[in-house]
Amino acid sequence: MSAMPDPAADAPPFSVVLLDANIGTYALARAFHERYGVTSTVVTRVGTGAVSGSSIIDLVELGLQSTRQDVLETLLRIGRERQGGPPTLLLGNSDFTAAFLSTNREALAPYYLSPILPLDTLGRISDKGHFAELSESLGIATPATVVVDVAAEGEDDAVTRLPFSYPVVVKAASTAAYEELSFPGKRKVYVLSTPDEVAELVRTLRGVGYRNRLVVQELVGGDDQHMRSITAYRDQFGTVTLLASARVIVEEHAPLTLGNPAAMVTTAYEDAWEQAERFLHAVDYHGFANFDLKQDPADGTLKFLEVNPRIGRNNYYVTAAGANVSQFVVADLVQGLALEPQRVREQVLYSVIPYPLLTRYATDPELRSQVRSLRRGMVHPLSYRGDSWRRKGYLWTSKANHVRKFARYYPRPTGTGF
Repeated sequence: MSAMPDPAADAPPFSVVLLDANIGTYALARAFHERYGVTSTVVTRVGTGAVSGSSIIDLVELGLQSTRQDVLETLLRIGRERQGGPPTLLLGNSDFTAAFLSTNREALAPYYLSPILPLDTLGRISDKGHFAELSESLGIATPATVVVDVAAEGEDDAVTRLPFSYPVVVKAASTAAYEELSFPGKRKVYVLSTPDEVAELVRTLRGVGYRNRLVVQELVGGDDQHMRSITAYRDQFGTVTLLASARVIVEEHAPLTLGNPAAMVTTAYEDAWEQAERFLHAVDYHGFANFDLKQDPADGTLKFLEVNPRIGRNNYYVTAAGANVSQFVVADLVQGLALEPQRVREQVLYSVIPYPLLTRYATDPELRSQVRSLRRGMVHPLSYRGDSWRRKGYLWTSKANHVRKFARYYPRPTGTGF
């Protein structure tokens, strides 16, 4: 292992290719631009407002009809064009692209530096049922869980003999497989009140071709303010060089984005950090990971819900709190250096919704006080002075859209967040 580097030392030249076109992708591009002045290439089927019109992004749009093979051929073309020059980092930020990169790991390896997980490792941790089983074996608290195999019709009665009571939380074990489905009433997460409702969902998914598993979990009490997020990076040397966490104020509530944090306050959860680190070591993880947790109001236990094999949509909260996320992957793969592990403790208010709307959902007195004290420094991932002024219009549009979505799907806070 190389000696510990000077974190302020300049890295050698490199370029960046990012997949996806969401807020998290823009936040990654922003981090690379803030720290290294690098303009990222973003490859996507269709550019969204989050990445379009940006002076820190070169956008490559493949079209709505493009296939996985088109994406692969585009990446290989870009890789071949850049061969012989500075190294190129390749990162994705969705469950679909994590699976895509793992599947094509060998083909991409000659052209890119990327912390791509082996396909078997990705399968172990991405399946929410396997995650619960592995966590239990490591002594990491999770909600009580039952896994239902949608492909096996004989398991339909599993939902009638749950070891916990209704209502329950139901979600696809494989997000990557579920993302490709389209059907009326599709949601990212379901909260269902009876066995019949779960059985109906199983039949619906079977009818649209889903042949993976469903995770049925006990509903941990408390609203969005009980949710927590952990962001980590484990390098090629086996060191978890980054751990940061935040307390959620309110989550998105539109059906297809349900559960994505809309506002958070960075908060150190050191016991949970230790458990996340233990998990990453157990699976020999490499790269960015994002854990979702919820604090059980019954006893204060932080229960791990899932791990996402990517940095996550809301990664800019880490950069804003003083740990620019780009430096961890650059030190690891471009410089081949082991950074001194960084644990983020600075408090920052992160929000993609306007402050007046945010205060409606911060009902916990302690949290409301934090929000007020941190208001002046509130950060939005898309609000970047280093980018084109033309993007200000989209920023205001995005905020207005959030106001409309909350008015429709979650106009007032509830005791459960649903």
